[in-house]
Amino acid sequence: MNDAVNHPKHYTSSPAKCKLCEEPIECIDVTEHFDFCLGNAIKYIWRAGLKAEDKTIQDLEKAVWYINRHIQSLEKKLERP
Repeated sequence: MNDAVNHPKHYTSSPAKCKLCEEPIECIDVTEHFDFCLGNAIKYIWRAGLKAEDKTIQDLEKAVWYINRHIQSLEKKLERP
């Protein structure tokens, strides 16, 4: 059964398993170690093609958007032109 709130299938469908407990790794277990923009980029890459096949390109474009946003933030901090 798909728990759309606590464990959505498109965020738990991973062949990766935890080395300690052999449980599948959930997207949130990875993304919580990153800042907001990079975590969201990972989230959209993770679910690309899993939630709705016709939304794969959109999910990847969203990932790029968040990565670009993160780059812009870093550039502002470094005061680069």
